[in-house]
Amino acid sequence: MSNPGRRTPAAPAPAGSVSTSVDNALWLLQLVEEHQALRVAEAADLLGVARSTAHRLLTALRRRGFVMQDRPNGAYRPGPALYEIGLAAASRIDIRRVARPVLEQIQDMTQETASLAVLEGMMVRFLDCVESPRSVRVGNRIGVVRPAHASAVGKAILAGLPDAELDRRYPGPELPPATTAAAITEVDALRTEIAAIRTQGYALNWEESTDGVCAVAAALRDTVGQPLAGLGVAAPSSRIGSPDGIRAFAPAVLRGAEMVLERLRTPDRST
Repeated sequence: MSNPGRRTPAAPAPAGSVSTSVDNALWLLQLVEEHQALRVAEAADLLGVARSTAHRLLTALRRRGFVMQDRPNGAYRPGPALYEIGLAAASRIDIRRVARPVLEQIQDMTQETASLAVLEGMMVRFLDCVESPRSVRVGNRIGVVRPAHASAVGKAILAGLPDAELDRRYPGPELPPATTAAAITEVDALRTEIAAIRTQGYALNWEESTDGVCAVAAALRDTVGQPLAGLGVAAPSSRIGSPDGIRAFAPAVLRGAEMVLERLRTPDRST
């Protein structure tokens, strides 16, 4: 029986050629992404090369930020350059077109404002919005930028990132300033909240980004599980009454996230 993790080689290029090195490096990046943690010996076995060759390739990739190590001689993990490329690729997907019908359905179901946002560094930017028909409502947020840690959509996206990527974005103990006193201020508190979001699947915001506004959100993931954006429902906290009130909309946003994924998997449904 063949090893499922081992590559079936194509016609070999001349030993030591540039094409072989490039092919091995690209394949190694794919293996690191698939395994999320890869040691030199494992990389050598999967590539079918000497350990010295695998070590040389991993060292070169680490210098360029494509892989990283938690400690010397530790396993190699996806590095920041890989995530930046992933986010750049995600930005080319017209997520607004894919998600727009879902936003409309969620607004119709909840009668509150439904929004779509993407992560930009430590901030989120709102890309699309379907306003509530109520006279007292959360207004259109298209183009608005908020700290990711102080918004439901931002926290939902952050919870979908690996811990190493969170470390890169928040290297210190304190979080960037937010606009309200309700926002958390320390990275440890953010990590505690992210752990809860990963368990329950959605994030809450009670007047953390804007006074008088609460929200619930879920991450929109691509077909391989990477977070593309956040989908949320926002409402005036005076009408909702309590965090449990906005939490009641969590099933709607979770179903919305599933619907977006279905549309991504079936492109003809995204038109």
